[in-house]
Amino acid sequence: MPSNADKNAAPPLPPPLRVPVADSHTHLDMQSGTVEEGLAKAASVGVTAVVQVGCDIKGSRWAAETAATHDSVHATVALHPNEAPRIVHGDPGGSWSRQGAREPGGDAALDDALAEIDRLAALPQVKGVGETGLDHFRTGPEGKEAQERSFRAHIEIAKRHGKALVIHDRDAHADVLRVLREEGAPERTVFHCYSGDAEMAEICAREGYFMSFAGNVTFKNAQHLRDALAVAPLELVLVETDAPFLTPAPYRGRPNAPYLVPVTVRAMAAVRGIDEDALATALGANTARAFGY
Repeated sequence: MPSNADKNAAPPLPPPLRVPVADSHTHLDMQSGTVEEGLAKAASVGVTAVVQVGCDIKGSRWAAETAATHDSVHATVALHPNEAPRIVHGDPGGSWSRQGAREPGGDAALDDALAEIDRLAALPQVKGVGETGLDHFRTGPEGKEAQERSFRAHIEIAKRHGKALVIHDRDAHADVLRVLREEGAPERTVFHCYSGDAEMAEICAREGYFMSFAGNVTFKNAQHLRDALAVAPLELVLVETDAPFLTPAPYRGRPNAPYLVPVTVRAMAAVRGIDEDALATALGANTARAFGY
């Protein structure tokens, strides 16, 4: 039995990839160590670029600032789906901000927050708008209206600035697809931490949506994700960590970071039945195309 110390320890470095890839979705601001240490560790195993994702105003500003000072970091900015209801309702439960800054609440507060996301989205180092979308797992019926209003606003911002749209979709597949149909999806749309099945993957493929697979594709109970990966067009597949969350097996439950992307890449290559170099080549090209860098 592993000790608690083992469970909390960072997993070891995997063997390096021969073909470099990008981590299409990570949260460096929630990980231990410095940004420079994290990027160096990732680069040492062939993960040469990362997309740093904002979840609230503070985190989105940090993403933009970090991308401006690190060539291998590309930023996205947004209000996370669970952030919008908190802003509207002035929820004292706090926000995604690590300092738990509280918003005053109301539709005007949401409008102000969206205006700041709009301002940040215009910056050249910001390559995407997200993670936005819908989350029916953590937000109840009372929050759905604010979530959907925020999602629609993010879609408009992404289209107006010509940036990728990064979608968080948790237990909300049908509604996410509906809103995208109603609003018209941006030219480049990414389903972060793809969570649908093979049937949904075929819908995404028809629409040209990118599907980004995280470490949970390696979990024993995630056969539906492997089935989706098997049918997704190779040119629409991305890889991500969503670090510090969703650490791939056999390290599930331990801290995740971009340097663990090779573990997921190798598992994905096995599902696809292709050489890891061929998959890595596609992943690197796809991520650059999805985010326009």
